Amino acid sequence: MKKTLLAATLLIAFYYQPKAQSLTKAQQDLTYQRYESAFKELTVLLHTNPDDAQAWWLLTRVMLHDHRVQAAHDMLLLLPAATSQQPFALCAYGAVLLEQQKKDSAATLFTKALTDTKEKDPMILLAVATAHQEADSGDANYAIELLNKAIKRDKHTPGLYVALGNAYRKLMDGTNSYKAYQDALALDDRNVDAMYRLGKIFVTQDNPEMYLKYFNDAVAADSTFAPAWFELYYHYYFHDVNKAMEYLNHYIANDDPGIKNDYLVTDLLYSSRQYQSAIDHARHLIGQQAGKSEPRLYKLIAYSYKELHDSTKALDYMKQYFQQQPDSGFVVKDYSTMAEIYDELHQPDSAIAYYIKAGNLEKDSLQQRNYAKKLAGLYKGQKDYSNQAIWLGRYYQGNDRATNLDLFNWGLAHYMAKEFPLADTVFTLYVSKYPDQCFGYYWRARSAAAIDTTMTGLAIPDYLKIVDIDSKDSTEKTNRKHLIESYGYIAAYKANTQKDYAGAIDYFQRLLALDPENSDAQRYIGILKKSLSKSAQASAGASSDNGGR
Repeated sequence: MKKTLLAATLLIAFYYQPKAQSLTKAQQDLTYQRYESAFKELTVLLHTNPDDAQAWWLLTRVMLHDHRVQAAHDMLLLLPAATSQQPFALCAYGAVLLEQQKKDSAATLFTKALTDTKEKDPMILLAVATAHQEADSGDANYAIELLNKAIKRDKHTPGLYVALGNAYRKLMDGTNSYKAYQDALALDDRNVDAMYRLGKIFVTQDNPEMYLKYFNDAVAADSTFAPAWFELYYHYYFHDVNKAMEYLNHYIANDDPGIKNDYLVTDLLYSSRQYQSAIDHARHLIGQQAGKSEPRLYKLIAYSYKELHDSTKALDYMKQYFQQQPDSGFVVKDYSTMAEIYDELHQPDSAIAYYIKAGNLEKDSLQQRNYAKKLAGLYKGQKDYSNQAIWLGRYYQGNDRATNLDLFNWGLAHYMAKEFPLADTVFTLYVSKYPDQCFGYYWRARSAAAIDTTMTGLAIPDYLKIVDIDSKDSTEKTNRKHLIESYGYIAAYKANTQKDYAGAIDYFQRLLALDPENSDAQRYIGILKKSLSKSAQASAGASSDNGGR
């Protein structure tokens, strides 16, 4: 009898041990974010034991993580009636309904699961709480309520405290989530999930000293815990690419194999400036996937060729990227990179088109202005001064970093485009901001002179202001140039409009003092003196005639 009982006991143990191990392994894979491994474990388990409701619950969580909501829904509808009414199965179906925004239907199933277990089973309380914590439409406060009930019945399971911390994190309550994770560590000081979650709190607080501590603690406690390796890789990606590669290799060694990790390697090769290796790696992946590769691989190859100063190949791969990437997937840098490549290939029209697209998509005002300045430069290169002025204006207006030179170039572009009223407006702004500098007055004078074709005197006040400012140092080259032009214009105005020949001669003589070889000034002075002489003779003759009468 004893031998028979012993044999039966061994048989039962032999039958149930693989199941227990499979569930434990699947649960660990889920915690360690090895979702493909968990899926395989649970699929094998359910093939041999399709009535295991807890396995269906875990499989549903894996599928929901992979956003396979409809597939999970269809799968659960096929469960045998008896299995579908078990509490874990009800929780699984409720979780799917919650993801589908069917809150009332989900609540009905959760309530039945809790009622059937009289709210005394900590694992069912945990299952309902987890569904609410993980779903976007879930109620984190309700999850906390359920988890506190579970902890009252089971104070020694670290996973309950980790789940409680997760629920508080959903509420952005860092203080209580920190406390819950620490409570989990108090029960199990090697609980890598709690360490990892603590690190994530400090990531949100941008506290690298603390989050690096917890992530390093996690991999020290269990070197197979891939999520912490990933966080270490991601931190060093921006600080030390060699360390990042070391941590990425650890992550890949402990994560499920997959193409996403090959992408990470390729990206890091590019970031570490191993451009040819990045190109080779990306090409290998494209070859493996037989035309179904990620479009970003083509982009990464293009970026690498650009860094290697091979703009022709860079453009070729960027064109392939644009052909394969859906429009919704484009980012600003895609357009700006295309613009830079076309600029390097001396194709300004295409460069302009892509810079405009980049600027339209860009949200950062500083970067928008950078694109505006690039566009202004491209239009200047084409001698399209009107469009140059438009983009210089967009760069300058509202820009605290803009200088007087930026304002000057804006006005000058309008002037070169023969948009003289607009140039006058910009140089009026220059004068108001920099009243002690001559440049605003000089170009406002030139703009006014271009507008005033009949020389009514529109430019005279500015030319007189130039004389006032620049005559203080007439030896300086620019001042001398401005003065010569000012004296000449004022002299012409006095001679032609005011008929003030003496005044005109005075300004021409000032001009000659600066430019003695100026033949035009010499000739005009001669003409004006003759005119004055004739005028004097005429006046004298008129007086003599009047006296004879």
